[in-house]
Amino acid sequence: MYDEAICAIATAYGVGSISIIRCSGENVLSLVNKVFKGRDLTKVKPNTIHYGYIHENGEVLDEVLVSVFHGPKSFTGENSCEINCHGGIYNTNRVLEALLSHGFRLAQPGEFSKRAFLNGRIDLTQAESIMDIISSSNELALKASVNSLRKNTTKLIESMREKLLSLIASIEVNIDYPEYDDAIVMTEEIILPAIIELKAEMNNVLEHSKIAVMAVHGVKTAIVGRPNVGKSSLLNMMLDEEKAIVTDIAGTTRDVIEGSLTLGNVTLNLIDTAGIRHTTDEVERIGIERSKKALEKAELVLLVLDGSKPLENDDYELLELTKNKNRIIVVNKSDLKQNLSLDEKYLTISAKNKFGLKELESELLKITKINNFNVSDNNYLSNTRHIAKVKEALSSLESAIFACNNHYDVDMIEIDIKNAWNLLGDIIGQNSSDLLLDELFSKFCLGK
Repeated sequence: MYDEAICAIATAYGVGSISIIRCSGENVLSLVNKVFKGRDLTKVKPNTIHYGYIHENGEVLDEVLVSVFHGPKSFTGENSCEINCHGGIYNTNRVLEALLSHGFRLAQPGEFSKRAFLNGRIDLTQAESIMDIISSSNELALKASVNSLRKNTTKLIESMREKLLSLIASIEVNIDYPEYDDAIVMTEEIILPAIIELKAEMNNVLEHSKIAVMAVHGVKTAIVGRPNVGKSSLLNMMLDEEKAIVTDIAGTTRDVIEGSLTLGNVTLNLIDTAGIRHTTDEVERIGIERSKKALEKAELVLLVLDGSKPLENDDYELLELTKNKNRIIVVNKSDLKQNLSLDEKYLTISAKNKFGLKELESELLKITKINNFNVSDNNYLSNTRHIAKVKEALSSLESAIFACNNHYDVDMIEIDIKNAWNLLGDIIGQNSSDLLLDELFSKFCLGK
């Protein structure tokens, strides 16, 4: 528990019906008492709400309701309270200033959640899921984040760690009591099969996590095509706003333009790229290079062709460049006479007249397969940091398998297994450094 009392505005900045100032710390109630005119907050029962006024130098600043919580049964695990003010910017700031002048310190971003973690109220995956809930852009993302908040991610990681720990224990016994098991038997009959099984389990989790990440964080979608086929018009049609400049001049888009779009349970992180073609214009050439880099990173490609013209060399090059990508071929300008011939499956639209959007949305849902994602499966990770750690742990297991196959000493094999165990521990915060925690929680909202 911290002696230092912190406070911050927990609601969004702006005018509303209510704004909330969150306070936490061992002596928080006695400090709030200095500016609160009402019942003595140090003597009231926990989990109760009390009416009164915030005052400073004899002046009433606001009429408030104060919610009181006692540690360890509070969000932070400390004594805490929430001051419900009227939702004005000026009066809320004046209440905050009154608290700061009577012993409080302004909380850093994510400091309330950080204290909850350090006080054992939540683990690291639960803390991160709080921010995922706040940033959820569709129903699947919200449900996946709530799943993690309810410790389902923690249970998945702990299950794998327990299997590794059991293996480590067997090795330790063999090292301490070499007569317990022959080294060859230990390696080939106990360690190797267990590692192979765990490797398969981790690979299965990572495979399930691909769709989970797209459901929570959106699908990186690149809109590509040669100049003037209607890429920017398509982006504007999908976003239903004039995000990109549209002209009849080829090469108008010189850089990538981004936007976000939610279709049912699918969020698309759209990138409108510069038209890809051979050019001597240096500025356009730089834009094209950026487009190609965006294409490499894309999880989904919308390849736009001009239906009013026959295919050109640049079109053929793009068809070849994107053939191994998850793509939808979109033939634009259906409002004009059609002169394009293409054997592959494609969708016909008119971005100018906003025709074909429903069919495009339907195809997007089908090709991303996100509607097949089962949130209650619990055999997936949706946080990119967690996935990166599992991949590192998997790499350590592969090193251990190599060591087993080459008949290394068991104590050498144990190093890789312990490393995998520690890496999984990093996910739930079992051995996280102060630097990592500061970095993670600094991304949280102020007051969270």
